[in-house]
Amino acid sequence: MLRIDDRISIADWEITENFTRSSGPGGQNVNKVSTAVELRFEAARSPNLPDPVKARLKRLAGRRWLADGALILRVEDTRSQARNREIARDRLAELIRAATVAPKPRRPTKPTKGSIRRRLAAKTQRGTVKALRGPVDPDG
Repeated sequence: MLRIDDRISIADWEITENFTRSSGPGGQNVNKVSTAVELRFEAARSPNLPDPVKARLKRLAGRRWLADGALILRVEDTRSQARNREIARDRLAELIRAATVAPKPRRPTKPTKGSIRRRLAAKTQRGTVKALRGPVDPDG
């Protein structure tokens, strides 16, 4: 059981972990020990996540969200399998926590009369400067 917050907790059946050999430093250890963890969370089928949270999670996950509705996290940060597993679970919890926060609705605003007036005055002034840049008349 993975607790996200007071209302959301993820059951063990929703998460599967697969261990593979890790790339990067580690010497002969890399070739022998499967320390990298690939965590698969069945997000679309999860009964514990509300639909709006699932939609935001899908957007946040990006390429890590698969077509079948699963979320894949791969961690190979450390040489310890247990530590990588812990990091993957923490990242999943953090991603879900970020998805629980509803975005603030945007309130459209109108520019003030003063700001419109200032903008138009600046445009007029700039146009005048550019108009004076023409070729110089030698006669006069």
